[in-house]
Amino acid sequence: MTDPTPDTSRVLGPEAIRRALTRIAHEILESDHGAEDLVLLGIPHRGVPLAERLAAQIARAEGIEDPTQIAELHGSLDITLYRDDLRKNPTRAPGPTRIPRRGIDGRTVVLVDDVLYSGRTVRAALDALGAIGRPAAVRLAVLVDRGHRELPIRADHVGKNLPTSRSERVHVQLTESDGQDAVDIVRPSRGTEQA
Repeated sequence: MTDPTPDTSRVLGPEAIRRALTRIAHEILESDHGAEDLVLLGIPHRGVPLAERLAAQIARAEGIEDPTQIAELHGSLDITLYRDDLRKNPTRAPGPTRIPRRGIDGRTVVLVDDVLYSGRTVRAALDALGAIGRPAAVRLAVLVDRGHRELPIRADHVGKNLPTSRSERVHVQLTESDGQDAVDIVRPSRGTEQA
């Protein structure tokens, strides 16, 4: 017997994601008065392509065309060794950390992730960032904030606030890794819910 199919609702499609990222890019530029000392660091996995897209949007808005300058706007920050759930799942493979050549000291770092949930991933990212350098300021940009925080962490830039129950999952798909842009809420089927 097969498991019941979960109930899925699409909440963001490709155009809505594009608009959300455009808005976030402009908010970041406005709050930092330009891109001069700005670095966007994506948290693997889906935070990395989101950071790249935001950097491209910011470069267009600022008239930056040099690929070297655009590459200086973004990077990736692996948080594997800073996670507080390694005892539960010790088989995680560390991913690459790529910091722009100018580093992060004295610059504004925007951490970029796909979904903000408990806040534990962001806490791990702050610890990883502290091991690399000392930014002037750290901000957080997420595509989706689904609530249910366990730590006092708040995003500065949010594509969509999406109230969910703890039993629901938010499934983000991006063209770079999944072949399409979409955000879905996945609800457990009635036969799979726990009492």
